[in-house]
Amino acid sequence: GALRKALRGRAELVAIDAPHCLPAGAEDDPDGDDPPRGWWFSGPGTFEAGEAAAAPAGLEESLSTVAAALAEHGPFDGLLGFSQGAALAAMVCALRARGDPRFPVAFAVLVAAFASRAPAHGHFYRDPIALPTLHVVGDTDAVIAAPLSRELAQCFVEPVVLTHPGGHFIPVAPAQKKAYLEFLERFCPGQGQ
Repeated sequence: GALRKALRGRAELVAIDAPHCLPAGAEDDPDGDDPPRGWWFSGPGTFEAGEAAAAPAGLEESLSTVAAALAEHGPFDGLLGFSQGAALAAMVCALRARGDPRFPVAFAVLVAAFASRAPAHGHFYRDPIALPTLHVVGDTDAVIAAPLSRELAQCFVEPVVLTHPGGHFIPVAPAQKKAYLEFLERFCPGQGQ
């Protein structure tokens, strides 16, 4: 919500839910109205960013979900991803940079992103990804450590890296808001949308 407000008049955000429901404890959502979701699993019903999963599951369904949303609700200029969603958005960027027509986007903003450690996903990172990206890295992120986000940024051609002193969240302090707007200006100069 804070990011949506910070970008008012410059960007419209459309949320896409991950297709996979995660097993949840009662403490996660006692009403069960909004079950936690994920883009892929590193183990049966689980996910760990640092795990080199031998048999990751669910990625193809997630790529199809994103492709369908882009086709149905688009056109979109770019992607914004957070945490595992940012890792998925980076994979989409790799596919787009290779010319995959399912993902017609010009840039991505990747917050608390990381490269999947699963060997089956290694092909996404073999070649430099030539799509403009803004990588937002929290210096004190205890969920996705800053070095993981910086490592992913190195997979891109000329990435813009924005660090902030906080943790695992989308920062919207004035300095970060300015960086988002400057990055977006490259793709939609002087427009109010």
